[in-house]
Amino acid sequence: MKKSINTLLKHSSFNKINRSANPAVVRASTILFDSMQELASHEKKIQKDKPITHYAYGRYGSQTTIELQKIVKELEQAHHVFLHSTGFGSVSLALMALCQSGDEVLVSDNVYYPTREIAEKLLPKYNINTTYYDPNNIKDLQSKVTKKTKLIFVENPGSITFEFQDLKEIVKLGKKNNITTVMDNTWGTPLYFKPLSLGFDVSISSATKYLSGHSDAMGGTLAVNKKTYNRVKLCDKLLGSRLSADEAYLIIRGARTLDVRLKAHSENTKKIVNFLKKQKKIKEVLYPHKLGSKNFKMWKKYYSGATGLLSIVIKTKSKASVLKFVNKLELFGIGYSWGGFESLAIYHDISKSRNFYKFRKDEHLVRIHVGLEDPQDLLADLKNSLKYIK
Repeated sequence: MKKSINTLLKHSSFNKINRSANPAVVRASTILFDSMQELASHEKKIQKDKPITHYAYGRYGSQTTIELQKIVKELEQAHHVFLHSTGFGSVSLALMALCQSGDEVLVSDNVYYPTREIAEKLLPKYNINTTYYDPNNIKDLQSKVTKKTKLIFVENPGSITFEFQDLKEIVKLGKKNNITTVMDNTWGTPLYFKPLSLGFDVSISSATKYLSGHSDAMGGTLAVNKKTYNRVKLCDKLLGSRLSADEAYLIIRGARTLDVRLKAHSENTKKIVNFLKKQKKIKEVLYPHKLGSKNFKMWKKYYSGATGLLSIVIKTKSKASVLKFVNKLELFGIGYSWGGFESLAIYHDISKSRNFYKFRKDEHLVRIHVGLEDPQDLLADLKNSLKYIK
């Protein structure tokens, strides 16, 4: 019987040993074998990438992390999934595994700020050069490809500013020039978009966000196709950073309800966006909501749904009043991360972290994550706080 992904999320990881609906949390460093021959046979299975029930040493994972890998592999339609202790750890793994001295990397100008930091502060130590391209101009990306370009790193939509790119054109460019393509897909999640199915070589998700969904676990997933598997596998093994069994269990727990939660986030966000776009103090809502706009077309072309993260551009000469707007919100917490059950709001200044996206001095960015609270309460909270903007 063929099952939908929504059903598979509910019925994966059944524990046949203890009859639990959930997998066991296996915390282990030492793994015991009956004989040296059994140990040797097990190692051969791992080297040949054959299905296994456990690892030979705790540093590589446990039965719990294997169960999470199975779930994400199904979601991503991947050849293999590597797990990391944080989402950014997965970004670091991809860049370190797929680049070498002398390479050039093309990075979307709207990536997550720590991704810029690794590109600017760590990669140069290994003689790897980074060039940023304009996410709103595919010709700019095409013009910057050289013989040394070995990797294109995309974040879609863009962090904080939410530009949606023509992903098929990026994949086409990569294949034409034998360039590895990597995408940070945390916003859309593999439920709403599968980068590997489109032709990307690597798909990254911060499991800290929607996959977990409860703001109590951290983790990262890195899904790969067959072409890049061995390159990532070597670096993954030697860097030695792993997701713990406890974190894996919490992410599996969250993944069970991923479809239900994302639907609720999306429905709440539509109501919030419809309210925000009518407010005179808000110049623009950065979210795929404008019919006919480039961002809406690109979102509709590739995604089966939209999640709860967006930004608003507030037009005022008083930065202090924007900060007061954020501070006065009662139901929107002030804090990093997003993708959990709760709503969040945070002020962002991107003036020093972008080459192509420029704001006027009287334009201010506030990023909002719409949670699972009653949307009427969220609307009332926003309406009350907007009055503080001068």
